[in-house]
Amino acid sequence: MPVRTKGASQVARSSSGFVAGLTAAALAVVGFLAYQASANSPSKADLAAPGTTVSPAPSSSSAVPPKGKVPSKNVTALPENSGVGPRVVYSLSAKRVWLVGTKTLKGLPPKTFEVMPSTVSPRPGNYAVTSRAASVPGSDGVQIEHVVRFATVDSVTIGFSAAVNGKVASPDPSKRTGGIRMKREDGNALWTFATIGSKIVVVQ
Repeated sequence: MPVRTKGASQVARSSSGFVAGLTAAALAVVGFLAYQASANSPSKADLAAPGTTVSPAPSSSSAVPPKGKVPSKNVTALPENSGVGPRVVYSLSAKRVWLVGTKTLKGLPPKTFEVMPSTVSPRPGNYAVTSRAASVPGSDGVQIEHVVRFATVDSVTIGFSAAVNGKVASPDPSKRTGGIRMKREDGNALWTFATIGSKIVVVQ
């Protein structure tokens, strides 16, 4: 059986250490070359054709807003196609009145307020104030004031008014009445504005 001498063992250990050193050096060189290649690689902008630009990738913050959202409508805005000149505009669907006067024609917003329609409503169209009454009993038996009449539908007189008790109650659906009720302060404003012959425009 051969016997390894002390010198042979030292040579073997030296050779192993030398090989390990070469391996570490080679790995270091490879890592350095890879870093240089990454640092010196051209960007997308460098690779683009002359005169062109590269658009950035879209981000989540620039996503398209969700569909289905409809801008809210301004219910106090004067309806379109509601006539010209000084007039009272009454919207059946909005249950609202606008007093369009000379100040409105100069750019100021008209006075507007909500009303309570009765069971019988006028058809859309142009009307004029035919009669007025300071205070009378309403067709529903309630004492009313500032009555401004402008139309008749199937023998039912249509007009604006305010209850003296200040209430703006829903009408009795079993009765045919034509009073368009409003708050007392609004009734006072309409009474001052809508004199005999004043234009009334009813829109849907």
